Amino acid sequence: MIINIFDVDYTVIKKPSALYFIQEALSQKVIRVSQIWGLPFEWLRYKMGKPNTDFIEQAVRHIAGLEKKVLEDLAETCFLRRMESGIYTDAIQLISEMQQRGETVIFASSSLRDIIQPLERYLGISESIVSDLEFSDGKATGRINGVSLFGGKKKNAVEQWVKDHNIDPNDVSFYSDSYTDIPLLAYCGSAFAVNPDRFLKKEARKQGWQVMRFRNTLG
Repeated sequence: MIINIFDVDYTVIKKPSALYFIQEALSQKVIRVSQIWGLPFEWLRYKMGKPNTDFIEQAVRHIAGLEKKVLEDLAETCFLRRMESGIYTDAIQLISEMQQRGETVIFASSSLRDIIQPLERYLGISESIVSDLEFSDGKATGRINGVSLFGGKKKNAVEQWVKDHNIDPNDVSFYSDSYTDIPLLAYCGSAFAVNPDRFLKKEARKQGWQVMRFRNTLG
């Protein structure tokens, strides 16, 4: 059984899925600029190699009370208006070829499930290892259900998924752009650095991992 796992942001799509979503949410006035003022700082920390591993838990507090149906509708509109045009054509082709060979393709992302579900449907992906919002009475509580799957927490979640499905890690290929996924890339049998940041690019050279460049998008 061959398993292919893809990170999402900068790997399958050109920009962060959360950025597409925030842009759409701001345009529809579902959220306010004052609610996201700290995100540029977190982005800078990430780029400097000093990420806040709990920033997602902190960020989702601002959407407490948002109805799940509103969130899902917003995500669908976001995909059609923004995210779809940012999908890398090479990612589409690669995933399609894998699926045609009967291989399993899933996402492993810190992104929220509700945000990337339209992308999953577009690519024919039926299962993903991602962050889940907590809901109560159909509304977001402002908390993550469990933990956000960022960095080492993503690696732990994938490792548990592999064990639960009785899969040999050597049969797993992982595709990612980010240095925060280096532990997960090292865990999997085959590692692919897609559009790698400078930290991952350096590690990929050291480990002999294949480097791939996805450039063209649908837009």
